[in-house]
Amino acid sequence: MDFFPYDYPLFRPPSEADSLIVQATLGCSQNQCRFCGMYKTKRYRQRPLAELVAELEAIPPFYRALIRRVFLADGDALSYDQPALLGLLDALAQRLPAVQRVGAYASPRSLAGKSPAELEQLRQKKLRILYFGLESGDDATLQLAAKGYDSATMLQLCQKAQQAGLKLSVTAILGLAGRARSQEHAQATAAWISQLSPAYFSLLTLFRRHNDAYFRSIEPLSHGDILTEALWLLEALQPRQTILRSNHVSNFLLLAGSYPKDRQRLIDETRAALLAARRQPWYHQVPDYREACY
Repeated sequence: MDFFPYDYPLFRPPSEADSLIVQATLGCSQNQCRFCGMYKTKRYRQRPLAELVAELEAIPPFYRALIRRVFLADGDALSYDQPALLGLLDALAQRLPAVQRVGAYASPRSLAGKSPAELEQLRQKKLRILYFGLESGDDATLQLAAKGYDSATMLQLCQKAQQAGLKLSVTAILGLAGRARSQEHAQATAAWISQLSPAYFSLLTLFRRHNDAYFRSIEPLSHGDILTEALWLLEALQPRQTILRSNHVSNFLLLAGSYPKDRQRLIDETRAALLAARRQPWYHQVPDYREACY
């Protein structure tokens, strides 16, 4: 729902399509990743709580009663100061009586800045799901991408969030390692996800958005290479219970299922797509998806 004069560009996960988006922060507190161009046009800042409350109060009462989900933007709203974030969640509960769930992006930096008790406080006030960009479980790939954290540290941070009762939706990026470490990237990511078993795991595909220098630092994967990398990942993935999706606009193979129940079906679908793709002229072509804006 779009009630506010948003500061664009504005991003949200596919699953938050019907949510009210509240821009608690602008930009991303960890805006250093070489592969990511989402917030390169913005400088990070936290918006005043009073300003956010005023925006909520400007929503017509009829619509307030209909809002069931809220997504806190921009790229790292969990970094919002704890007292103000608690105040914002209280304001949402008071002014949007039907809200059942609040979600937000979370970076390793913002998770590191919250204690287990603080995360539990947030969960009690209906912050129920965090969207976390792992990108890769392979430390060499993370270093190349300038993620700023290694895979073991990110695993500990996500386990802390899980222990506080928060659901995690984790994303990884196909093609991030380029050709040099494609298989290592796929298998290490599968091992990381298998160990954490997040509620949701989503695949994205690397594409161009303010990251041309990163593309020059790797040998980009072709369509066929990306399908192969996805197959390696799916075959190695063994979480206890995780819902898998590849429904982001960057993906050209849509997958949906649950591990371990749908494991073999997802693998078979990817194998079939790979076999069919080998007969297509674009199999050896590198995807050149680019955004029209930003």
